[in-house]
Amino acid sequence: MKINPAHLLLILLFPIFSLAQDKYTLSGIISDVSSNETLIGVNILFPEQQTGTITNEYGFYSITLPEGTYKLVISYLGFQNVIETIELTSDMTKNYSLLEATETLDEVIITDDIEKLNIRKPQMSVNALSARTIKQIPVVLGEPDVIKAITLLPGVTSAGEGASGFNVRGGSADQNLILLDEAIIYNSSHLFGFFSVFNPDAIKDLRLYKGGIPARYGGRVSSVLDIYQKEGNSNEFHANGGIGAVSSRLLIEGPIKKEKGSFLFGGRASYAHLFLPLFDIDNIAYFYDLNTKISYKLNQNNNIYLSGYFGRDVFSLNDSFENTYGNTVLNFRWNHLFSDKLFSNISLIYSDYYYGLNLELIGFDWNSGIRNFNLKYDLKHYLTDKIKLQYGLNSIYHKFNPGEIEPSNSTSGINQQKLIDKYALENALYFDVEHQLSNNLTASYGLRFSNFLRLGQDELNVYENDQAVIFNDEIQIYEKAQPIGTEEFDRSDIIESFNNLEPRLALAYQLNNKSSVKASYNRMTQYLHLLSNTSSPTPLDVWTPSGKYAKPQILDQIAVGYFRNFSNNMYSVEFETYYKTVKNRIDYIDGADLIANDAIEQVILNGRARAYGLEFLLRKNEGRFTGWLAYTLSKSEQQTEGRTPNETGINNGEWYNSAFDKTHDISFTGSYELSKKWSFNANFLFQTGQPVTYPNGQYEYNGIRIPSYTNRNEFRLPTYHRLDLSANYTPNPNKTKGFRGHWVFGIYNIYNRRNAASISFTQNRDTSRNEAVRLAIFGIVPSVSYNFKF
Repeated sequence: MKINPAHLLLILLFPIFSLAQDKYTLSGIISDVSSNETLIGVNILFPEQQTGTITNEYGFYSITLPEGTYKLVISYLGFQNVIETIELTSDMTKNYSLLEATETLDEVIITDDIEKLNIRKPQMSVNALSARTIKQIPVVLGEPDVIKAITLLPGVTSAGEGASGFNVRGGSADQNLILLDEAIIYNSSHLFGFFSVFNPDAIKDLRLYKGGIPARYGGRVSSVLDIYQKEGNSNEFHANGGIGAVSSRLLIEGPIKKEKGSFLFGGRASYAHLFLPLFDIDNIAYFYDLNTKISYKLNQNNNIYLSGYFGRDVFSLNDSFENTYGNTVLNFRWNHLFSDKLFSNISLIYSDYYYGLNLELIGFDWNSGIRNFNLKYDLKHYLTDKIKLQYGLNSIYHKFNPGEIEPSNSTSGINQQKLIDKYALENALYFDVEHQLSNNLTASYGLRFSNFLRLGQDELNVYENDQAVIFNDEIQIYEKAQPIGTEEFDRSDIIESFNNLEPRLALAYQLNNKSSVKASYNRMTQYLHLLSNTSSPTPLDVWTPSGKYAKPQILDQIAVGYFRNFSNNMYSVEFETYYKTVKNRIDYIDGADLIANDAIEQVILNGRARAYGLEFLLRKNEGRFTGWLAYTLSKSEQQTEGRTPNETGINNGEWYNSAFDKTHDISFTGSYELSKKWSFNANFLFQTGQPVTYPNGQYEYNGIRIPSYTNRNEFRLPTYHRLDLSANYTPNPNKTKGFRGHWVFGIYNIYNRRNAASISFTQNRDTSRNEAVRLAIFGIVPSVSYNFKF
């Protein structure tokens, strides 16, 4: 007898629904009383029943309990607690508006009951940072920076000063899924890594998932950085911003219709380039970006949002070279409440990353990029107080522009050339379940089904034996294979199709009211590859889809951790250990040329990677002094073996250090409130030097000296460390209305450590001797900025 899957699902869920029939549901929205901004992750607790829930990404909560009278506690860091008695005799909708704590040190009290909820939740390998914390962290040139802030967390590093992106648990920067209001951001940096693209004034919530990643996320194999922008103040008009040495920012927000609709508009720009002509410097480097959001409450059950981001970087050199790049995203979202137990969100998203280059000296323009259209539909079902179900679908249409060259003037000797565009369709279905199995054991489990279709393109090379890379037995090196023909496709044709099941599981066992152990496993698949053979991505790097020669990357990761709170959550400590493997990690043959290459398959091989480590995080959450100490001991390696016994593989087929391997990573950040007027902040970082490949000799061929190199990444740059300090001065701390301002004084790298960004080997023109030259981006950098709001 054939069983209908829908009927089977109803049979399995019948006991749940039948059990819930004599229970009632409390639901509603929790917001900030001053701005009417919804709050994410608010704790809604019933201490005597040892149960509770948290608000979702739109401030909505729902919990189902038996009929009765309950003590309710609502708590959110930075806001006053709400404690009241609820008589639950029918389904009830109850919205709450929280008051900001006027005295943070005295009024924000996290009780034992709230600790239990955090300890019990199965979510692990997740770090959250508030915009306030990000602004307190000293950074170069005084501009608050999201990416620099998360590199202070365990398991997260950067490729160095002036390097874009970040690395999580030994993964590369392109393995991070970066979302801004659910839209994909492909390049997270301004000015080649000096600043991030995220305006801290516009940020509402930030979460970094390093492991145990829920099934609703997919498409990357290292981490997820999920950032939500503020919705805007629907009660009254406000503005805030900052004026710094090299950049300034301004954000304005206010009601479209009081308590129903709001707008937010924020902008940043750098202007140091305006002063360069005073020093007879013709070079220009600047950035600007815009954040915008419109929110409107149609009725009690429907809300709509329109959010966007636009950013550009411009770098030029003596009017002969100009480089322009940046992100553009637009997202329309509709929240609908089907019932007090079923919440839905549909999103239509456009995302574009553009890279442009003008070489006036040679006479050509170059542009490349990636563009996608994304449809998401997510539902969250609060079945009972012990079972929450989240499920949905996602479909992304990708268009890849590897590059186009055009003559920039009539005298140019450059011929127009267009590299072949690539197309793909990425689809997914998922479900997530959070299930309290007993008073001590909670589980989160789910499954994601992903499908990737490499769509037809104008032309595709064909190779003998399907080998785009061949091995030269005589000289023992890999070489490009010559195509024996080409294939042509219609856009609707499917060149290659991939299907993958991605299970997720996380468990939390509460040892007592203060501590728990947690474990997680997740499999993830990444269908896009960033073609880069540098340790840090550059704007010129090109994204390419999986296909006949580049297989999808597949991650398997396990993690185990111990978590404990002390002294009513004044202190918390976390230990985590992890092990992960990645199949089909792209590797490059020696001498690979990635720029303007229309046959990239001729220089890549499919290898594998692995990483493992131990992470430690100690936090002090309350008091005049707050902050954390993080330590990571880790290993990250890559291997590409020969495809046949005769082939040597890369690095003789042996495991070698990945470019992101940092054995030791220590970071400390702390804030001390001396008085209402003065507070002080400090960072300290210590990291093992980045792996590099050095030459070990040279030989002469036809009068040209050619270096020979050691095994890949066999050496390291010198150890990286620095100390940063800042002071915040608020002249009128008791002023709560009208124009208010405060000063931030900072010193980056206070003891002037010249950390090596790279070491190059050149021949001295005067002595004709070979020498190693170290490049350091920053020494000591003082800064001052003025921040204001009204």
